[in-house]
Amino acid sequence: MRAQSKRTVWLLPLLLVSVGMILLLDNFLLIDVDLAPYWPWLLVLAGLMVLIKGDIAPGWQAHSFGITRGSVQSGTLEIESGEIDVQIRALRKPGRLIAGQYTARSRPGLAVRNNHATLRLQRGQTWLLSLADWDLGLAGDLPWGLLASSSLGNLDIDLRGLLIERAVVASGMGAVTVVCPDRAGGPVVARSTFGDVRVAIPEEMRASVTIKAGPFARLRIDERRYEALDDNRYFTREAGVTSLATIEVTISTVFGTIYVS
Repeated sequence: MRAQSKRTVWLLPLLLVSVGMILLLDNFLLIDVDLAPYWPWLLVLAGLMVLIKGDIAPGWQAHSFGITRGSVQSGTLEIESGEIDVQIRALRKPGRLIAGQYTARSRPGLAVRNNHATLRLQRGQTWLLSLADWDLGLAGDLPWGLLASSSLGNLDIDLRGLLIERAVVASGMGAVTVVCPDRAGGPVVARSTFGDVRVAIPEEMRASVTIKAGPFARLRIDERRYEALDDNRYFTREAGVTSLATIEVTISTVFGTIYVS
């Protein structure tokens, strides 16, 4: 996973330097220029930054961190990311409870009680224009409860290698992508109101998938892997399945498209 800060896109700094030089020369009457008619280009720039980088934030707003596991035997991660994008993966190396990248002032809050750790990341704790992504890795050798929500941000959650007691991943207008656990665990819920929802089930896992699609939603499901039990429920076919445990997955959207693979 990415533990280092993302490289800053040069488009925004170069524009700021150029505009600053023009204003400076105009201030000393060396040139005569009126920038007011050109303000719509700021919207164009913001759009280009979203296309190129995924947001309009410089990369230096991201900070790396790591928290050792200690005596912790189970954990809960609660995320309220607002418009910030979030990625979650399993850590490859043992010894840490959580590690990765966060936005300025949003370092995870940690509370430990009876060997259970509760970690919280909240958008409200950071600056309004601090939009660097949250990229997190979790320890794979202890059970987790996960609650990740956003208003505009995209949520990209890969639960392979993690022991999940329950996972709820929800966005208002962002896209939601979830790769389900590759070992027995609790239910997984993925939903978005206006965004697309993509859910992938590992080939070796059995899954019961419940679809809650609004009147404007569309469904794209791999019919080679799943058979319909009724209008809203699907079950994995037996071919290639080695696990006896079944993952309970609930997927919903109102206006987006649901993809199940």
